[in-house]
Amino acid sequence: MSIKRVSVSVAAKDIIEQLKDKHGELIFHQSGGCCDGSSPMCFPKGELILDNSDILLGNIAGC
Repeated sequence: MSIKRVSVSVAAKDIIEQLKDKHGELIFHQSGGCCDGSSPMCFPKGELILDNSDILLGNIAGC
């Protein structure tokens, strides 16, 4: 049995679609909890530089 690591409500998916229409492809980043806290952050795809310490938790609403 697979454990779902990320999920999104219908209302949140609708907002994500609006953001994608306005800003193009997006990426959500879940911080490790140091200086940025642990709130997920949303960036235009390509704006956030990822490295080997970043882990893909899943995809939501095509992001």
